[in-house]
Amino acid sequence: MQRTTLIPAFVLLSALAACGGAASGNQTARERELESLEAPPQSKSPEAAQASARTQDSRRTAIVAASERVAPAVVSVNVVRRERVVPRTLWEEMMLPPGAERETAGLGSGFIITAEGLVITNEHVVRAATEVVVTLPDGREFDADVVGSDEVNDLALLRIRVPRGERALPVAPLGNSDDLMIGEWVIAIGNPFGFLLSNPEPSVSAGVVSAVGRNILGGDGPRSYSLDMIQTDASINPGNSGGALVNALGEVIGVNSSILSNSGGSEGLGFAIPINRARRIALDLADDGRYRRAWIGAEVEAVRTEGPRRLAEVRISVVAPGSPAERAGLRTGMRVTGIGGQRVRTPLDYQAGLLNAAYGEPLEVRVMENGRERTVRVQPGDLPSVNAERIQALRDFQLVTLTPAIRAERGLTNEQGALIVGLSDSARGIGLQEGDLILQINRLRITNAESAAQALQQLSGRSVVMYFERGGRVGSTQFVIGGG
Repeated sequence: MQRTTLIPAFVLLSALAACGGAASGNQTARERELESLEAPPQSKSPEAAQASARTQDSRRTAIVAASERVAPAVVSVNVVRRERVVPRTLWEEMMLPPGAERETAGLGSGFIITAEGLVITNEHVVRAATEVVVTLPDGREFDADVVGSDEVNDLALLRIRVPRGERALPVAPLGNSDDLMIGEWVIAIGNPFGFLLSNPEPSVSAGVVSAVGRNILGGDGPRSYSLDMIQTDASINPGNSGGALVNALGEVIGVNSSILSNSGGSEGLGFAIPINRARRIALDLADDGRYRRAWIGAEVEAVRTEGPRRLAEVRISVVAPGSPAERAGLRTGMRVTGIGGQRVRTPLDYQAGLLNAAYGEPLEVRVMENGRERTVRVQPGDLPSVNAERIQALRDFQLVTLTPAIRAERGLTNEQGALIVGLSDSARGIGLQEGDLILQINRLRITNAESAAQALQQLSGRSVVMYFERGGRVGSTQFVIGGG
C-alpha cells in the first residue's frame, strides 16, 4: 500500500515565502558587492592626482625606454643542421650505412641592423646550418641566408629574404663600444630557450658593465679564447647568444656571446663582443662574404725576468719569413709593450690587439730593445692560409699544405701536415674542425695536402682513424668514408 503524507497548504506557503525572502536578501547583498567592484574609482584630490602622475612617470625608466627602442629589432634565429652520425659502438658501425646523416635543430638570437634585412648573430648559432628561419617579435617569419661568418670572432651575418610588398623591418640603432663606463646600466635582449616560452617576443634582463677588455681562456679550435670582451652581470641564458647588449640610450653596444657558469645558467658572468668590432666585421662580410683578418706574422710568449720580483714580459718568439712583421723590422727577442694603442701585459693582450686591427691599415707595435722603447709601424697582410693553394679531398675537405708562415699564423707546433681550411656540413659531425692540422691517416704520416687527399681517396668506403693537432694537443677521430 502506498502511503502519502499531506502537508497543510498554509504551512507550505509560509515556508516558501520564508525561503524566497532569504534568497532575495542574499541576492541583494551579492548585487551590492558586485556593484562596488565595478564602480569607477572616486575622483582624486589635485594633490593625489599629481602624486599619481609623478609615480606613473617614474615607472618609465631609461631601461623601459631603451627596451622599447631596440626590442622590436631583436629576432629569434632557428636553424636546421645535417650532421654525420659517428658510430659509438661496433654494432652501430656495422648497421649504419656509410655516410649516414641526421638532422638536428638549434636556436639563438640576433638583431636587424639594416632596413634591407641584414642580421648580426653568433657564428656558433648558424654553424653548419642547412636552413635558417628568422622570427620577429611581431610574429612574422622569414627564411634567411648566411652571408658569411668568422669563427674566430664568433660572428655571422644573415640576410632575411623579405618578400616584395612586406612592411618595413625594425632596425636596431648601433652605439659606440669604445667609451663604455664601468658600472653603467646595460640591458641584454634576446630569446632565451626560443619557442619553449611559446611566444616570439624577446625578454629583457638588466645589469651593469662589469668590466671591459676581458680576455677569456676556454674552448677549443679557433675559439680557444675570447678576446677584448665586455663583461656584464645582466642575465644571459641559453638562446640569448647573438642577441643585443644595449646601453641606457637604447643603442646596441655589444653582441651577447657567452657565459662562465658552473650550472649552465646565468651566474652574473656574461660576455659580449664589442659592437665596434662586430660592425667592422659585418661590413666586410656584407661586401664579399668573408672577413679579412689582419696578419703580421709575429707570435709572442710570456717570459719571466730575473730578480726578486720576476715580472712576466711579453717577447716576440716567432717572426714568419717574408711576413709583414719581418719587413717592418720586428725580430725575435724584442719585448712588446703595446699594440694598436693598447698596453700589452700578457700574450692575450697582444692577440686582442691583433684581433682589433683592420686589414690594410697600419698597425703600431711598441717594442723595447736594448733599453730603448720605440714604435714600429706594420702593414698587415692577408693570412697565409687564405692565399695558399687549396686541395679538394673527396667532397668533404679543403686542405692546404703547412708552411712556416701558416705554422706561425696558426700557432701550430708540428712542422708538417695538411691544414683543414674548409669542411662540408656533413663532415663537421665527425669530430673535426676548420683549423685542425691532419698529422696521420691510419698508419700513413701526412706531409702535405696532396698526400692527405690521396690517402682519403684510397680509403673510400673503409674505416679511417685520423690524428690531428688542435690547440697544441694531438687528438683523433674515427669515421667511415662514404664515397669519393
